[in-house]
Order: sequence, then structure tokens, then C-alpha cells
Amino acid sequence: MTPFINRELSWLSFNERVLAESVKPGSLPLEKLKFLAITASNLDEFFMIRVAYLNDRKSDSTPDDAGLTAGEQLVKVLEQTGRFQLDQAASLSDILSQLRENGISFLKMEELDETQSNFARKYFEDEILPVITPLAIDPGRPFPLLSSLSMNIAVRMHDAEGKNVYAVIQVPSILTRFIPLPVDSGRCFLPLEELIAHHLPDICSLHEIKAYGCFRIMRSADFDADEDTDNLLEEMKRTIKKRKRGNPIRLELSAGFDEKTRSFLRERIRVNRRFIIELPGFLDISAFMKIASLKGFDNLRTAPIAPVAGMDFVDCEDIFAAIRERDRMLHHPYESFGHVVDFITAAAADPGVLAIKQTLYRVSGRSEIVAALEQAAEAGKQVTVLVELKARFDEERNIKWATQLERAGCHVIYGLTGLKTHCKITLVVRREEDGIRRYLHLSTGNYNDVTARIYTDIGMFTCRPSFGADASALFNNLTGFSMAPLYSRFVVAPEHMKKFFIDRIGQEIENAANGLPGAISIKANSLLEGDVVRKLYEASEAGVKINLLIRGICSLLPINENIRVRSIVGRFLEHSRIFVFENAGDPLVYLGSADLMPRNLDRRVEVVFPVEDILLKIRLRRELELMWLDNVCAWELTAEDGAYNGAPAYKYQRVDQTGEQINSQEELINL
Repeated sequence: MTPFINRELSWLSFNERVLAESVKPGSLPLEKLKFLAITASNLDEFFMIRVAYLNDRKSDSTPDDAGLTAGEQLVKVLEQTGRFQLDQAASLSDILSQLRENGISFLKMEELDETQSNFARKYFEDEILPVITPLAIDPGRPFPLLSSLSMNIAVRMHDAEGKNVYAVIQVPSILTRFIPLPVDSGRCFLPLEELIAHHLPDICSLHEIKAYGCFRIMRSADFDADEDTDNLLEEMKRTIKKRKRGNPIRLELSAGFDEKTRSFLRERIRVNRRFIIELPGFLDISAFMKIASLKGFDNLRTAPIAPVAGMDFVDCEDIFAAIRERDRMLHHPYESFGHVVDFITAAAADPGVLAIKQTLYRVSGRSEIVAALEQAAEAGKQVTVLVELKARFDEERNIKWATQLERAGCHVIYGLTGLKTHCKITLVVRREEDGIRRYLHLSTGNYNDVTARIYTDIGMFTCRPSFGADASALFNNLTGFSMAPLYSRFVVAPEHMKKFFIDRIGQEIENAANGLPGAISIKANSLLEGDVVRKLYEASEAGVKINLLIRGICSLLPINENIRVRSIVGRFLEHSRIFVFENAGDPLVYLGSADLMPRNLDRRVEVVFPVEDILLKIRLRRELELMWLDNVCAWELTAEDGAYNGAPAYKYQRVDQTGEQINSQEELINL
């Protein structure tokens, strides 16, 4: 049987690599706290989507490629996440100790001095008491529908007859989680739930309080919109509301939680015992992300990168002239995303530009790109924007942008039925002296100026006629009823991409069999698609050298000396996708929006495109080589002898750090 690593366990291994950054020797404490908060946010989403998915299918006996049924996966996942959250709590405890040594403290009520106690009491009376609503639970007042991820306090009391009565208080998410306290030097914070709990006798004054504890509910967000509708926008709004009322998939309790109150919550929330976990320390560690960016403590975090002008755009005053001269490339966040904004802003203001067409998947809260598109539409240009409303957890923001763009006069498309449009492309049609010319920006990442500062992504500008023709055909397919075209340069999912990758791997196998150079290098976020994995195994057995830089999920095992698998986890999230095929000594280099997962290849509109400019090809290959030299941020995947509970044994371990220390991300900053 071909060995596969289970998807969910592989993802958990990735989150463990992120957690390792929170305990990395030599790292600064606020940097550690940032990574720890990321792991918590990641895990919340994992439960709401993937664990909910497994739970819905736990009775299905069909195994995955790794040979595990959904029920078997669920058991392993819950075991692993239970251990993981204990490791998170231990990491947080250590980080908070380091922060205290550096002037940042998180206090309990009994630790406050008189000035702080007076401040806390007044803060409670002025800011908290008017907002909170204690909810008694009795026959006339049923258990409330608590929103997913909300922090709550459960209170058990005795009435006049000595019977147990219960109340729930939702910790207001509209208030700051960590209340700044007066202090002579440094910073002190009091957790909001700590202050509310201290004042429970004032809030629940009718009965004697016997026990209380904090808890948090996670609800399933594994919902897809019903696309058989006349109005996808309204259907998405309904789906967002439905998510807030999803079935509970996790109940987190604070340490020492009262057993009677636990039983009461389990009965009322209707959550299975195996989805209940009691955690030491703080609930919702993701809230510490705001502390990680605390002002005035730059010495406790890594200095932010200052993106520089792109090396392909130095001294370029006219962006269209620069692109006409040759293809240009940007590598974010090392090079400024501002060039992308400038491209669209220049197109909006240029009287020669007739049309702008763009796909938007995830956009920031205050987008200069959206503002430029509105400006272009108001100037009378033909502006067409495909806003993907089904981008998970960004639906509300995308609905807002779609509505705003429509009001400005843009023609807005909401995506294709049954598919998510995940490709990243902008087409600018411009009238010039010698006729109409099409300018393109193609990217591995979103048109999001915020994530462009923390995700590594690569974008390319070109005005090659063949690329322009493909772009026009793609947009016609997205916006109209035209048949899926045969593209000259683009590789587009779901029609052609899976076959393209399998055929390219097959060509490397054939080349190796004929004594010609055969090698494959892939950098992606995830590698999961079963047929692609099997073809890579076949290539490795045929002598093709395969180098895989897979940041997250990887179902492939390095089963022989021809396969190397590494994962880079550093200060920036590795997000770019690069595909290099040796092609018998004439290498082919591709960039794109797609990972090698079934959802990307079968259920999304994705674009992978060739890099044809020789200078850009050389640069990309050199940067890939640099990543393979990384011995600071890189982890190696190794296959182990034997099996673990029927699954293949494997582990990730840091690359040997002896010799010269090479951090590929820092090296790219320096370049």
C-alpha cells in the first residue's frame, strides 16, 4: 500500500512547528507570544472546520488515503490536540514569566495594590457593569444561545431552599480583554474575566454563590452556502448567521471547574464528553496577539521589516513603460506591495485605460486597491471585479466590499456556482499609439496590503500578448457563458491543472528513463492530492530528484533517497507557490495560486502561469536554492521504521544547525 500521512495529523504537526517558535531559545518574548497566539487561532479554526467535518462523518467506514476512517481520525486528533493545548499553556506560563522580568505583568485581583484596586473597582462600575447581562437559567429563562468562541462565566448558586441554581455571564467581547492598570513603570494588565469574577457577589446578589468558572464554546463552521439560489449575496448573509448557531464542537473549561456546573453545561449545551477539555491558565490564548504588538516594547520583539522598492522597479517612473520593456517581479514582503497598488491606481487615473478586471479573494479592511477601482469606475472606465463571497471567515468583509464597489459603478460578480475563485489576477486594457495593449498582474497571494507585510508571496507583471489573450479568455469564462477555453500560457483549474501536474511529472519520469536530467522542485503550502502524490512516488522510484518545500499539510513521505521534504516556519508565513521542472536541462518555472490539494485542483478556479523572462527564472531558482540552505527556520520530514496505530511513522525535526547559520527569510531581507 502506498504510504500516506493523514491530512489532519499532518496539519497538527504544522501547528506544533509554529508552537516550537514560541519556545525557541534566543527568541524575544513578544515574538514568542505572537507565535503562541497564532497557534491558538489556528486551532480554533481547525476545530470549527476540520473536527466538525470529521464528527459529522464519524460513522462513515470509508478510509482516507492514509487508511483511517473519520472516526479513527477523530480519536487521534482529540488525543493530539489535548496534549498540544497543555503544551500551549506551559509555553504561555514561561512567556509571561519572561514578560514580567521585562516590565509587563498580568495580575490577579489579590495581587493589586490599593491604587490598582480602586481603579479596578471604578472600571467595573463605569465600564463593565452597564454592559454585562447575567442570564439566569430556569424554566422561564432557557439556556442562552452563546456565540461561538465567546468567553463566558458559569455561576452555581444555592437558592433559599439549598437547591442549585445557575447563571451565565458572557464576558463582553466589545471590551478589552486585558485591562491596563495604573503602574509607576512598565505595564500591568488585569484580565477582564478576572475582574468580573471578583464582582460576582455584586452581580448575582440574590443567592449564595457556591462555584464559578470560565468556559468557551466552539461551534461548527463547516457550512457551505446553498448556491441553488437567485441571490447568492443574501444566501451568504444567511450562511454567516447560521455559522453563529452551529452545533457545539468543543467546550473549554478553566482549571478546577466545578463538577456539578460541568454536568449542567454539558447537558444544556449538548456536547459530547470527549469534546470537553479543562485547561490550565488562560482560555483563548489568541487574545494575546494584541499584547504581542504592545507599543513601547520594541526591544522585546523582532523589528518589523521595512519593504523596499522592488529591484525590478528601481528608477521606474512609468509603470506601464517598465512592463512594456520586460516582465517584472515582486517578492513580498521583502519588496513593497505599494507597486501593486501603484499599478492599479495608475490604471484608474490613466485616460488611456479603457477597462480593469480583477479577482478579489481576501482584502484588507481599508483597501487602497478597492478605492482605486471605485475611482476608475467613477471616471467612466469599464471595471469588472469578481469578489469571492465564499472566502471562509472573510465573507462579511467581502460582502461589504462587493456592495461598495457596486455602488461606485463597478460590475461585480460574486463567483461561480460550485466553485471558489481563488486565482489572483488583474487585467488592465489600455489604448496606446500602436493599438490596444493588455497589462497583467498575476500573483500567488491576495490583493491584501496587510497580509502582504507578513506573508511571502510573488507577483509578476507582464504585457505579453499571449498572456493577455489568456487573461481575457479567463475573465470571459468567469463573467459570461463562454466555454472553458484552451489556454496558451495559463494552466487553469478545475479543467486542466491536475492533468498538467501529472503530465509534467510524467515527462520528468520519461526524461530520466532516457538518461536526460530529471528533477522537480515544488514550494507550496500543502501537498495532499492523492494522484499527484502517487505520481511523485513513481517519479522518485524512476530516479527523478524531488525537492519539496511544503509549509503545512504534506501527505507524502520521503520513502527513498530521491525525495526531500522540508517545511520553513519563520517570522513570515511562507505562502508563495513555485513549481520547477528540469525538463531535460531546459527548466520550466511556474508560479500560481494553487496548492496541490483536491479542493484547489477540483473545486476552485486557480491559475498557474509560466515565468518566461530568463532573468526572473534565474532569480526564482536562486531564491529556492537559498531556502534549501536554510538551517534556522527549516524542518525536515523523515520516514521512520514501523507504524503508529496503523499509520505510517514519521517526524519533523529541525535541520542540522551546525556550521554557518542561514535564515532564508533574513537573507532575503538583506538582499
